[in-house]
Amino acid sequence: MNTALKGLALAGLLLMSAGSASAGVTVTYTNPEKFSDLPFPTWERNDVLKELTEHFQKMSAGLPPDVNLHVEILDVDLAGREHPNFRGARDLRVLRGMADWPVIHLRYTVERGGQVLASGEERVKDMTYLDRRAGRYFDGEPLRYEKRMLDEWFKERIIAHR
Repeated sequence: MNTALKGLALAGLLLMSAGSASAGVTVTYTNPEKFSDLPFPTWERNDVLKELTEHFQKMSAGLPPDVNLHVEILDVDLAGREHPNFRGARDLRVLRGMADWPVIHLRYTVERGGQVLASGEERVKDMTYLDRRAGRYFDGEPLRYEKRMLDEWFKERIIAHR
């Protein structure tokens, strides 16, 4: 099986598992292989998508049992920019705080008892991601800027409708 086919198979498995991973929240990814800024190796890309899925699950854990959140991730542009590491290790992600802020393009629907309470499509971004503290996330936390950005979005868009 060639590498591209293996990558598509892994992405499909991730999509199926992400959609059913938690009661109350459904996270799906539309064409993750075409996202603006995810690591190139399939295993690293899957790690990022898994981390995002788990974060949505954690945020949604406090929602009432009759409230369902459906999130479709359309694009991901992580904080910073990747630069090749010629020593054979992972590429380096350099954060400069200029035009390299995190952006996640998503569609969402909040439902209670089959009734839509809120829905929309947004480009969630944090243009001042380096000017603020990372909050409850420590320096080694994967995707700490993206998680803080999603926490703020979740409070504004989802918590208000529970």
